[in-house]
Amino acid sequence: MKFSWIKYFPIVLGIILFTGCKNGGEKPPADNSDPVYQSDAKLKGITEEISKNPKDAELYYTRGMMLHKRQYDSLALKDLKMATTLDTSRAEYYSAVGDLLFENKDLTGSAEWIQKAIARNPTDKKARLKIAKLFLYIGNFPAAFKEINIVLMKDVHNPEAYFLKGMIYKDMKDTAKSISSFMTAIQENPDYHDATVQLGLLYTAKKDPIGLRYLDNAFKLDTMDVFPIFAKGVYYQGMKNYAAAKEEYKKCIMRNTHYTDAYFNMGYMLMQEDSAQKAWRQYNIVTKIDPMNPAGYFNRGVCSEMMDSIKNAVADYRMASSMDSSYKSPKEALARLKGKK
Repeated sequence: MKFSWIKYFPIVLGIILFTGCKNGGEKPPADNSDPVYQSDAKLKGITEEISKNPKDAELYYTRGMMLHKRQYDSLALKDLKMATTLDTSRAEYYSAVGDLLFENKDLTGSAEWIQKAIARNPTDKKARLKIAKLFLYIGNFPAAFKEINIVLMKDVHNPEAYFLKGMIYKDMKDTAKSISSFMTAIQENPDYHDATVQLGLLYTAKKDPIGLRYLDNAFKLDTMDVFPIFAKGVYYQGMKNYAAAKEEYKKCIMRNTHYTDAYFNMGYMLMQEDSAQKAWRQYNIVTKIDPMNPAGYFNRGVCSEMMDSIKNAVADYRMASSMDSSYKSPKEALARLKGKK
């Protein structure tokens, strides 16, 4: 659950001038002919309402959120932008556009729209925390702290603000302050799943078994998320307790058969135990679940090579290399095996 997945992305955060003019948009309403709008009763119903009231911004906003929930993000974006055109005074409409762009990794666009939301409602805590999260992603920690502190000045009990502080300190490698912030977050909201997970990760990274209790609690808070189970396996694996680690990975797979990281780690431990054939099976499952994953083919190739099945190893190395030309390991393996049968 690492947050700093983008090190740098240019972003301009200037003062946005605006005039709050309700229903002042000049653009025509969105086209309602797409078959998606008839795909279920709720979408069909609200589309009919939009046809009757084509200048009702709230209807477009509601349908946009429904479309996003159904993963029709292109159509959702059109509706949400239409809502902002029809009613320029509602900060939540702009914020929703920013959220959607953020989820689709358009950080520049997301920043622009969230800033518009803040300009319309400077006291909007949610919008300020969203922009703080964006600053966190791009590594601008001072700017992130500034936005978080503005929120805490008005709402000292805001758990998300403390959570984001914890993530900043974590990226800054300040474990003590990170733990303190996450602890405060769960003191304000005992059911804060993500903060509980982070405490589990930080403590297990220090080889402190108390982290296992936090991971257990995190799983109880959301049994649909198997990551805490996987993280327990990682802890035991790091302690060289392979038997316990395997049990956790098995639990993980039992609840989510497509959780490829569990198969990878199972395969790694089996290779350390010289069980190449069993490890091969784990990586073979990965190639079935995720046939476009080059690491699955490479690791399966390593197992084949360990079993002296050079022809199969070469085939997997070639497949991995063809999928990702920047992947050095399969190229090095092919060079090593050049001339062998």
